[in-house]
Amino acid sequence: MGAAPVHIAGERLMLDPAGVLHWPARRLLCVADLHFEKGSAFAARGRLVPPYDTRETLARLVPVLRRYRPQRIVFLGDSFHDDGGVARLPAADRAVLLHALAGLEAVWVAGNHDPSAPAGLPGISVAEWTEGPLVFRHVPAGRVAGEIAGHLHPKATAPTRAGGVCRACFVTDGRRLLLPAFGAYTGGLDVADMAIAGLFPRGARAFLLGPDRLYSFPLAPRRAAMALGG
Repeated sequence: MGAAPVHIAGERLMLDPAGVLHWPARRLLCVADLHFEKGSAFAARGRLVPPYDTRETLARLVPVLRRYRPQRIVFLGDSFHDDGGVARLPAADRAVLLHALAGLEAVWVAGNHDPSAPAGLPGISVAEWTEGPLVFRHVPAGRVAGEIAGHLHPKATAPTRAGGVCRACFVTDGRRLLLPAFGAYTGGLDVADMAIAGLFPRGARAFLLGPDRLYSFPLAPRRAAMALGG
């Protein structure tokens, strides 16, 4: 896959088309918003959907871990759809996850869906994680240089000859970086929405996820987004 380099706070990071961030200098991999067991959470509320989201998400995550072989993986919050998600993990999926994390330093950043530590899984649970000049947190928090965040599930539409193509995406202005949601059952928020556009008042760049590469294009500054009603 063709990863794209970006620089945040002087650090060279690689954006992978799978939707993960790789920091080669630190042998660190970062992934956001897996929302494991979202299907079973819906089922408990009477909304029946196929209960295979965790399995599908793991099927995408495991090859990425094999490819990069990181020393540390930072889960950027909302790794589980709720605090009971860990207990609902099917035995087979739990075994796959434990095997994937074997030998890794796992950092579980707390999310709004899963504020508690994932009991029974290896690693440490933190409110946010600081490493070098970068801070990893779930919800973006103000104009902080070197911030890596998730939560907003950014997506964007790129124009093509066949019409617009809407995909999940990374968003960055060189100061902060938003990661796309990785989970199989996660939706997205358009980058023109002020929840995202307001974080990048001087504009930014989106990197749409493709099958084997990223598609990059600029995003208008905040004032332009406001004029368009974004």
